[in-house]
Amino acid sequence: MNRNIDTIFFDVGATLRYVVEDPEFAAAAEKELMELVGAEEPHDVFFEKLEKNWKAYRKMAKTLLLDASEMELWLQYLLPDYPAERIAPNAARLTRLWRDHDGRRLAHDDVVMTLRELTRRGYKLGIIANTITETEIPDWMCEAQVADCFKTVILSSKVRIRKPDPAIYLLASRCIGSNPENCAYVGDNPVRDVEGAVDAGYGSMILYEDAGTADREGKMPTVQPDYRIKAIRDLLDLFPPRN
Repeated sequence: MNRNIDTIFFDVGATLRYVVEDPEFAAAAEKELMELVGAEEPHDVFFEKLEKNWKAYRKMAKTLLLDASEMELWLQYLLPDYPAERIAPNAARLTRLWRDHDGRRLAHDDVVMTLRELTRRGYKLGIIANTITETEIPDWMCEAQVADCFKTVILSSKVRIRKPDPAIYLLASRCIGSNPENCAYVGDNPVRDVEGAVDAGYGSMILYEDAGTADREGKMPTVQPDYRIKAIRDLLDLFPPRN
């Protein structure tokens, strides 16, 4: 491991947390979402339209490497035909419900322990994540009692830039006060996570291997990570105490 690393940034989805299917939880989220927007269409018709709009937005965001704010997401892309006066004040809640219809998001068992130990060892920790929600990750950090571990949290929905644009990595390193060459990035995606960190000049890139990620991305990696891990706790073997 590069001994000059003093800062470690993390992806969140599939890296620190995973999704568990929960039909009852998802159904409750879908019901509330339809009630909030005042949907009069049948459930399947409404969600078929929403899914179609979501896929179109995702294609655009991935092509331009830009993300919209929550309000823009719903007003301009997901439900542009619904009354703005009803959608706008509920945009944040709608985003949470849209994510919840996939299932529950839970942290891997070793995440909290590892984050606390890396902090104790003297590393600055941060988050760089592509996400449509502006509040869900910070709320999780508080619920998991790890908010004090992270010095900088960069979300694409807040800063508009998406991984793998190196600009989002460089923004994170500036915000936390570290040179890129002194930063490491931990992510699960062999394309955007690896390419972005390498292009930004990060000192190390660690891939948390997730068997399904490469297929979902539909692209083959052009660069390789410096290290591969099977569990987040494996980071403790790579990052010894700094003091």
